[in-house]
Amino acid sequence: MVLPLESGLRPTFLFDLVNRAARETGLGVSVKESRPVVDRISEAVSPILWTLGLELVDVVCVGQGPRSVVRVFIDKPGGVTLDDCERAHKALGPALDVTDPFPHAYTLEVSSPGLDRPFKRIQDYRRAVGKLVSLKLREPLAGQWRLVGTLTDVADWTVTLAVNEPPPPRTITLEQGAIAEARRVVTW
Repeated sequence: MVLPLESGLRPTFLFDLVNRAARETGLGVSVKESRPVVDRISEAVSPILWTLGLELVDVVCVGQGPRSVVRVFIDKPGGVTLDDCERAHKALGPALDVTDPFPHAYTLEVSSPGLDRPFKRIQDYRRAVGKLVSLKLREPLAGQWRLVGTLTDVADWTVTLAVNEPPPPRTITLEQGAIAEARRVVTW
């Protein structure tokens, strides 16, 4: 269970005692690993989310000390509901208590990353096939740093975009390495 910041309680007190004893006596092994916190959290929560039919999109840690916030972004085909976020939060709290990402209290937030989130993985591109996307390029293409068009195909290392502006309409295939940022264009 992850306790709110106001409680001042530390749900990981047992691990803290083991870590302190290991440091002070030089005996034993510290419970914490040297891998980055985000990697340890991602490894712990991903299988749990999978069993709930959810996909881990990203983990972001912000703040310091007892003001730390762990943000877990989830997704699933058809979109994430408030109930999905609640189920994930309840399931992830105990797992993070065991993983013990911080030696102090922190706040766990679980949410959808939003429709216009930047693409981070190949699955994000595949999910957007047939949708309008905006690509920010690492180097300009015919003087343009940004392309907006319909994503028509995604291969292992390339994406194909149907672009109408500026005229004439054309199809452009880009290596993923040429793309600095990609996201869906959301119109209301």
